[in-house]
Amino acid sequence: MRKFLYALVLLLIVGAVGFFTLGPGMIEKSMNKVDGKPLPKVSAEAIALHKTLTIVDLHSDTLMWKRDLTERATRGHVDFERLAEGNVAIQLFSSVTKTPKGQNYDSNGDDTDNITLLTIAQLQPIKTWNSLLERSLFHAEKLKQAALKIQNRYQDNGYEPGWNVISTSKDLVWVADHSQNIAPHEGIRGALLTIEGLQNLEGKAENLDKLYKAGFRMAGLTHFFDNELAGSMHGLKKGGLTPFGRDIIQRMETKGMIVDIAHCSRQCVTEILAMARRPVVSSHGGVQATCKVNRNLSDEHIRGVAATGGIIGIGYWDAAVCDTSPKAIAAAMKHVRDLVGIQHVALGSDYDGATTVRFDTSKLVQVTQALLDAGFTPDEIRAAMGGNAVRVLRDGLQPMAASASTVIAKPGR
Repeated sequence: MRKFLYALVLLLIVGAVGFFTLGPGMIEKSMNKVDGKPLPKVSAEAIALHKTLTIVDLHSDTLMWKRDLTERATRGHVDFERLAEGNVAIQLFSSVTKTPKGQNYDSNGDDTDNITLLTIAQLQPIKTWNSLLERSLFHAEKLKQAALKIQNRYQDNGYEPGWNVISTSKDLVWVADHSQNIAPHEGIRGALLTIEGLQNLEGKAENLDKLYKAGFRMAGLTHFFDNELAGSMHGLKKGGLTPFGRDIIQRMETKGMIVDIAHCSRQCVTEILAMARRPVVSSHGGVQATCKVNRNLSDEHIRGVAATGGIIGIGYWDAAVCDTSPKAIAAAMKHVRDLVGIQHVALGSDYDGATTVRFDTSKLVQVTQALLDAGFTPDEIRAAMGGNAVRVLRDGLQPMAASASTVIAKPGR
């Protein structure tokens, strides 16, 4: 009996070690994939143009996973080295704090959570195991430490700092102005913190101040379920804004936090666009015209985002563009351009968001090539790949002056 108990204890220890060391990586490999299908040949013209672009990606969920952003990974889609290879100047990193079991695009309740087990398996601080707010604060600190590690590494080699966490308009403009005409691993690049679903407020408006202090500068109200602020496109009721949600939107706009409509229900999107005082962002998704998936934007809502002066980030996975090909990505971007103008087109990959894509961020020149093939001019490509995002983020990060607090954004702004 004693030998049996020893063997059982040893088996449990081995199982626990495997769970905590191998489990997180195995889970991510099964969820963040590159499909391996052939990629089009990239022309010399596309390569030359791509090197001159200031590229901004509005959405990646990389902070959710147990990986060192400063080292090139063999799984997932994003790390600092691959971002540099793809010539990405500014990457927005999202904090995902809760997802429902059996997650789907049609109907999810808020009574289950996949992320709790992931936080435990990844041996995150105990305070993150049962607090959505603490999960986001952990993500913010993780990004800051990664950026600091890279800065120290570059400074040790006599280079300029490599990655900077952006918190002000001045930070953003500085990064954008210094991101070109330098070797990839000497580049000055920026990271900006966003939130995927404000359930991490835990029902308290004052927690928005804590998130802002931690560096978060953009947030979507909902993710895959309805919450205290609004209905989700994937929730049970799919309702509009609650009084709490309206209050938080006003607080965000005043502070200089950009409102993201991704994952919001149709009613929620309509109501946000109606009350917006500042440009609104759809950080990652697609358009109904090229891919009829419920979360993708209708032409009416595309026009509504444009009327606020906002931008629409097009994703790279199948539910965003009904394919994973660069051509499908370009087709969605072309629809937005043709409907409301090139100034409202942007990138929103949803890399590392439990998505399957055709290429990781190191091969982002594929999008430049696809846009050229679709007839976009170099100036239009420059705008869509990052110029528009720089403009909207720059303006949106500035706190509102008291005298401007009641000004409504006008169409064409």
